Amino acid sequence: MSKGKNKMSFEIQENETIDQCLERIKKAGYIPVRRTEKPIFKEVKTGSKVDYEPAGRQIVFEAKREEG
Repeated sequence: MSKGKNKMSFEIQENETIDQCLERIKKAGYIPVRRTEKPIFKEVKTGSKVDYEPAGRQIVFEAKREEG
């Protein structure tokens, strides 16, 4: 058995579905163990006032190496 990373993070790419990302994780020989979502905000300037509006989210799966 080759010694590689036991844990790895997989970020959902632009124009990739969650299912496609999970399939990519499986093909790499890993099993997802945790899902993390982070909001992405953008600055909106109105005159001298700066507001932050939600612009999307970043989804990252933490995965561990499949055993066996």
